Amino acid sequence: MLNDVHLILGRLKAVEDERQLRSLDPDLASRVNWVKRYQQRRFSHTYMDLLQSARYGAASSFFLEELYGPTDFAKRDTQFARVVPALVRLFPQEIVDTVATLTELHALSETLDTEMGRHLITEAEDAYSYARAWQATGRQADRDRQINLTLMVAGELDALTRRVLLRNSLRLMRGPARAAGLADLQQFLEKGFDTFRAMKGAAEFISMVESRERSFSSALFSTQLSTKGIVDISKLNLPESS
Repeated sequence: MLNDVHLILGRLKAVEDERQLRSLDPDLASRVNWVKRYQQRRFSHTYMDLLQSARYGAASSFFLEELYGPTDFAKRDTQFARVVPALVRLFPQEIVDTVATLTELHALSETLDTEMGRHLITEAEDAYSYARAWQATGRQADRDRQINLTLMVAGELDALTRRVLLRNSLRLMRGPARAAGLADLQQFLEKGFDTFRAMKGAAEFISMVESRERSFSSALFSTQLSTKGIVDISKLNLPESS
């Protein structure tokens, strides 16, 4: 149990360290916010068909709202960090494991966003600026890890939906979770659980996400971007300026 507590708290501390770093540099903070805004647009563009799908729309929106975009989760994370011991003590191990995966993804994503912000040459919201910032990080392996963690979160949520007793236990946790200050986490878990359960099997959804993300990442790091005016980046299928 203590290992889980230290692991989760360490990852939340890594996220807070990134926020503190940006707070000391308003220009960097602005650039990172640009990165987050564009990434949300990129996700909406890449998964437009799934967002509009009766079967996959809710799950796609769940990922878009919880894992992408410029939303500031600082207050939520601070509250969460205070109750990690209660989380580990009260919730089943399967849920603790999912939360641990989520916090690893959260920490890695914030680190990569900061790194991209440092390499952003302009805040004009265009595909070239975004792609060039990604390439300049030189962190393709971490991007691959980010994809793996995203797929792990999806897979773990899908697996949880098959545990009927676990879903019932989660409902029974509402009162204790609220009393322990875990209401937001409880709501997140129930929303994720119900969203994935409604798909009646997430294997195809997860497969589509994996295919698109790996294809995008491969093209992203292999496309030559040295001269903006003559390089065709259409194969990256990125949204243009707003």
